Amino acid sequence: MKVAAVQLNSTADQVANMAHADRLTRAAAADGAKLIVLPEKWTAMGSEQDLRDGAETLGGAAIGWARAIARELRVDLVAGSILERVAGQPKLANTSVHVNPQGEVVAVYRKIHMFDVEVGGRTYCESALEEPGEEIVLSHTADGVELGLSICYDLRFPELYRILAVRGAEAIVVPAAFTLATTRDHWEVLVRARAIENQCFMIAPNQIGTHPGGYRSGGRSLIVDPWGLVLASAPDKQTMIVADLDLDALRAVRRKLPSLANRRPDTYDWGGR
Repeated sequence: MKVAAVQLNSTADQVANMAHADRLTRAAAADGAKLIVLPEKWTAMGSEQDLRDGAETLGGAAIGWARAIARELRVDLVAGSILERVAGQPKLANTSVHVNPQGEVVAVYRKIHMFDVEVGGRTYCESALEEPGEEIVLSHTADGVELGLSICYDLRFPELYRILAVRGAEAIVVPAAFTLATTRDHWEVLVRARAIENQCFMIAPNQIGTHPGGYRSGGRSLIVDPWGLVLASAPDKQTMIVADLDLDALRAVRRKLPSLANRRPDTYDWGGR
């Protein structure tokens, strides 16, 4: 199955962001991709006010577009993540939505880990605006590929990816807006590590460039195979990358080097949290 990762330079201009996403999604489908993944916060990047202004419900324009284009192009689409207004919840959710080729929402994942850090001389506090999710989500494509969902900072928490793999994930998506500094030093290492540890494909579209408020993302969107080899890597511009997922190769890796099967979960209970 051919898959695509779309790399965007999203701003506070939601109309322009959606136009770029539409163009590159269509280009990926024209190149044969059957699963297309957008980056984190693809509808709006910028200041806290920009993010609040760009938030919407799952019945809003962003997911409406995602459902329509997935149905039109007959593709599975993971609509990166948007900031979601959730009824009865004062804070927003950072939400990824998987839409099938019939235009139906088949899975919704809300980012579990909040990016509350100091990096590159800047402090980030996602929890001031966003409420963390509580559910680990496994979906599947129309072609039957078991698909794990994650978002950006989740990449630093291997427990999440191991649970997805144990539950059957063959490919895991990680739409991201990794900072310039962390993209430079950590991004590829982490994406490849998650692929090797869990013997699965990783589809990792990242934001690229400068966003309003002086935020900078590092790009280098990746598609990685279960052996940890980079199948595709994006240049430093708004673009899309494609690669073929060879599920027979995945099964061969898991058979010949059966690290998932050789786990000893009975010995791992160390009593901590």
